[in-house]
Amino acid sequence: MEGVTKARAMKAIILAAGFGTRMGKNIPKPLIRVAGREMIYRTMKILSDYVDEFIVVVGKNGEKIDSFLKDKGFNYKIIRNPTPERGNGYSFYLTKDVSGDKFILVMGDHVYEEEFIKRAVEGEGLIVDREPAYVDLEESTKVRCRNGRVEDIGKKLKEFDCVDTGFFILSKDIYKHAESLVREKEVVELSEIVKKAKIPVTEVSGYFWMDVDTVEDLKKARKFIVRNSIKGAGDGYVAKYLNRRISLRLSELLVDHFTPNQMTFVSFLSGILSSLILFFSVPLAGIVYQISSIIDGCDGEIARASLRKSRIGEYTDSMLDRYVDFIFLVTLAYVSNLSIYFWIVLAFAIFGSVMISYSTEKYKAAFFESAYSAIPSLKYLIGKRDERIFAMMIFCLAGLVKPLIILLAIWTNIRVVATLLIIYKHKLGS
Repeated sequence: MEGVTKARAMKAIILAAGFGTRMGKNIPKPLIRVAGREMIYRTMKILSDYVDEFIVVVGKNGEKIDSFLKDKGFNYKIIRNPTPERGNGYSFYLTKDVSGDKFILVMGDHVYEEEFIKRAVEGEGLIVDREPAYVDLEESTKVRCRNGRVEDIGKKLKEFDCVDTGFFILSKDIYKHAESLVREKEVVELSEIVKKAKIPVTEVSGYFWMDVDTVEDLKKARKFIVRNSIKGAGDGYVAKYLNRRISLRLSELLVDHFTPNQMTFVSFLSGILSSLILFFSVPLAGIVYQISSIIDGCDGEIARASLRKSRIGEYTDSMLDRYVDFIFLVTLAYVSNLSIYFWIVLAFAIFGSVMISYSTEKYKAAFFESAYSAIPSLKYLIGKRDERIFAMMIFCLAGLVKPLIILLAIWTNIRVVATLLIIYKHKLGS
């Protein structure tokens, strides 16, 4: 996809002259964080596959935006508007000499999901939504259309067909309409230019986008972005139906304050703590171990929500998980005074636990795709880490250490054999 989009890359204009005064923040509005990332960064990052240069229009304190962007790796140019009170239409007009023949125009205080932008960049004119699910309709800019073009636009329209998403695919012709309005009026809004030019409309409905104007908008956007950060495949039943219900709420609270790496470290420490607690209370250690499993979901959620997902992060998380599991099982066996025969059984339990992860990670290394995504039937096999830890907690609470070790030795190795058979059958069938 990247080769295709780069071949038709455009410039993107971002109107970023506003301030977040309604949210009690004395900083440029585009620098307000939503789910761990500044709004302008979020938009530019997602647009990067389609854009070769960003034109950012800033207001009187635009040096803060310029300073923020300098080390972010974007190819951008700053246009300063010394009179932002003249309206966002005037801010747009100032880009007339640098926009290119066809370009994207987007607002600096909007957030969009990747799927919305993927479809919006294929459109023309004003991108509209006929069924906006995430915005206050009363506060939205409504659009009335005729013959596929804008007939009227404004917040107070009584009769309308769709809602303005703040995303445009425009051509240079629109500047003649902007110039005529700038000559006539002191304050020019973008909606006036859009109405005068009667630009085409393209519908992109059913995806997340928001104009973040208030604290409530900020909370709503954060909630959606974090809730939409669940990985596509690989969760066990416990993670899906229990852990995620808790970890997502934790991630909502922590995403603006903690990095994914910090959450990985917290999860690791809580896992090690559960092993230390085994020396004092096996049932309590089981509970803390389960809590560490819940926290373990936060680093991935925060990474995806804040656009910080990285291969090194996934690698580190996986490695630390193996250490936590090994230390917990060995310590559990030690404090339970097991015989030499049970240490042998424990070795099989540890080996099987490691091999469950190894069997799917090795598939990914060999075939360059997730085993769970490529072979949906794998998700029905129980025995993933979240399911094992939950079972371990139950057995620890019941004081059944020996049955637990026997169970893990049998369960995990059967799971590995089943995984190999399913993968073998899938590859022979393909």
